[in-house]
Amino acid sequence: MIDLHYWPTPNGHKITLLLEEAGLPYAIKRVDIGSGEQFEPGFLKISPNNRMPAIVDHTPADGGAPLSLFESGAILLYLAEKSGQFIPADLRGRKTVLEWLFWQMGGLGPMLGQNHHFNVYAPEKIPYAIERYVRESKRLYGVLDKQLDGRAFIAGDEYSIADMACYPWIVPWQRQGMNLADHPNLQRWFEAIAARPGTVRAYAQGAFRDASVPMSEQAKKVLFGQGKAP
Repeated sequence: MIDLHYWPTPNGHKITLLLEEAGLPYAIKRVDIGSGEQFEPGFLKISPNNRMPAIVDHTPADGGAPLSLFESGAILLYLAEKSGQFIPADLRGRKTVLEWLFWQMGGLGPMLGQNHHFNVYAPEKIPYAIERYVRESKRLYGVLDKQLDGRAFIAGDEYSIADMACYPWIVPWQRQGMNLADHPNLQRWFEAIAARPGTVRAYAQGAFRDASVPMSEQAKKVLFGQGKAP
C-alpha cells in the first residue's frame, strides 16, 4: 500500500494519474494547502520542502522499512520503476522520457505556475509579469506542440511519465491565456489523454474540492508563504 499525501493541484494530479494507470493500491491522505496542513510537523518529516505531493511506500522493493519520497518528478520515476510501467527499459527510450520529465519539472511547471500566480492569485495586477509569463507559456506550448508532431505521445508511441507530468499543467489552458486550437498536435494529445479511463479516475479523486469556489485571501496568504512559515 502507498500513502499519497495529496491535494488536487497539477502536481497532485500527476501522481494519481500514474497510480491509477499502474493499478498500484494507494490511500489518499489529504493535505489542505490552503489551511496550512503542509506545515504540520508530521508532513514535514516526509516532505521537508513543505510541498505536496509526497508518498510513503509501505512495501518498498528492498523489503525494508516504509520509504517516503517528496517531489512529484522523483515520485513519478520511483513509481514507474516500482511498477515496471510507463518508462522504457531501453537506454534511448528511457533517456527521452527523462529529458521531457525534467523539462516539465524545470520549465513547464514553474513557468505556468507563475502564469497562474500573476494572472489569478496576485493581489495586484502587474502587466509586465503577466505578459512575461503568458509569453513564456506560449513558447513552451509551442515546444511541446513541435515535439508531438508525428508522435502519439511526448516520448514516442507509448504513454509515459513524461505525459503524466505535463498533462495536468495543460488542463487549465484557458486560465493561462492559451488556445489549444493554436497548437493542433498538443490539442490532439491533450484530448487523447483526457479520454483515458485512468485519467477520468485520477481526476475523480480530487472531486472533493470545488474548483469553482474562489480561494480566500487568507488561504492565498498561507499558500504563498505569507501567513505561516515552515
